[in-house]
This record gives sequence, C-alpha cells and structure tokens, in this order.
Amino acid sequence: MKIAVIFRRPGGPGATPEGEAAVLFQFAGYSVDVDRRELRHGAELIDIGPQVFDLLVYLIRNRDRVVSKDDLLDAVWDGRIVSESTITSRINAVRHAIGDTGADQTLIKTIARKGFRFIGDVEENKKAFPQASAGGVEVVAGGLRQEIHFCTASDGVRIAYAAVGKGPPLVKAANWLNHLEYDWQSPIWSHVLRAFAARYRLIRYDERGNGLSDWDVGDISLRGGNAAIV
Repeated sequence: MKIAVIFRRPGGPGATPEGEAAVLFQFAGYSVDVDRRELRHGAELIDIGPQVFDLLVYLIRNRDRVVSKDDLLDAVWDGRIVSESTITSRINAVRHAIGDTGADQTLIKTIARKGFRFIGDVEENKKAFPQASAGGVEVVAGGLRQEIHFCTASDGVRIAYAAVGKGPPLVKAANWLNHLEYDWQSPIWSHVLRAFAARYRLIRYDERGNGLSDWDVGDISLRGGNAAIV
C-alpha cells in the first residue's frame, strides 16, 4: 500500500517554528499550548478544530499587526482560494472558542476592509517541560520519538500523520475517533503502539474528521477517506 500525499509546510501554521523553543501563550484565562495543539480555559480543555487552532495561533503570533485575508489564505489555507463566508466562519469559530463575539471583539478585532488583529494581552512563555520539540517531535519513554507532520490530500483536506521507530515500515490504518497524540499516551493503546515501534517504522494517521486532521470536511465516507491512499 502506498500513501500518495502532497507535502505542505510541515506542522502547519500552528506548529512551533524550527529552531525555536516550545511556546505557551496565555491570555484572558486561556492558554494555548502550540506543540500539544491544546486550548484550555483554566484547566478545561476546549474542543477546537485543527484549522481553527491554526488560525488562532497565527493571529496570536502576528498580534503586532493587522492580518489581511490574503495572509490567512496563504498561512492557513496553503494559498487555496476559499470564500469570504468560509473565512468569516472560521474567525467566528475562533472567537467562540475563546469566549469572544463579533459584537464584543474584546480579543479579535475586525478592521474594516483591512483584516483582523488579535488585541488581547498575551503572556508568552517558553515551556519548561520536554514533551515536545520543534518539528512536531514528541519525546517519550524508552527513547522513542513520535514525529507528527501534515500533508494535503487530493481534495485539499489536511491529514495528520505520525512516524516513530526504525525498521520495516508498518502502516496502521486509521479508525474512527482516533487521535495521534492521545492514542500514543493512552493506557489502552500506548503499550501496543510502542511495542510495534520498537521493531518497525510505525506510521499512523488521523482520518479526516478526527484527531489532528481537518474536522470541517465535506466527505467523511470510506471513499473520501481513501482519497489520500492508493
């Protein structure tokens, strides 16, 4: 079985740039863990889609300026042309995730005919723990490193995949409701996955609509799920 992919900016706009320490952004009671791709309000984990998370991180990283719609298309949609309503929908989703609204605009301000700007007070901290490093490499017990990357399927959907271990390649087919990071740490699956990774080059991926892959997709059928697999 071969995996046919088109590679785009490994890690996506929400990843820590290569050579930089892992970052934790904090604002208005929220925290954004860039490497773990987690948004929390206090201790509560907020449910947020991968593309919405990337958009939030991009706005925070570029909070010193107004971000144009062209900037968003290039950074979040890899240069693909999308409708105004799609951009508006994602901005609204970001606002909803962080307790903001289009009426209040306390954290994300719309600048008429110019774009958007994150205006909240942000505290930027370097993470002191080594769970993750630049390039999506997660350090785990036993010296195994899980590398998480992203690719783009033929229909434009971003698919997250992970590789770990050395040896003959072993591809695990995705199942419904899997998550590359959570499954790797899960008390149910971790011992099985690490046993495979000790002997093989274990490759896993999150199916569309699951985990770190794009959630907002038009086709989640078996045929759609096979769009990136030949």
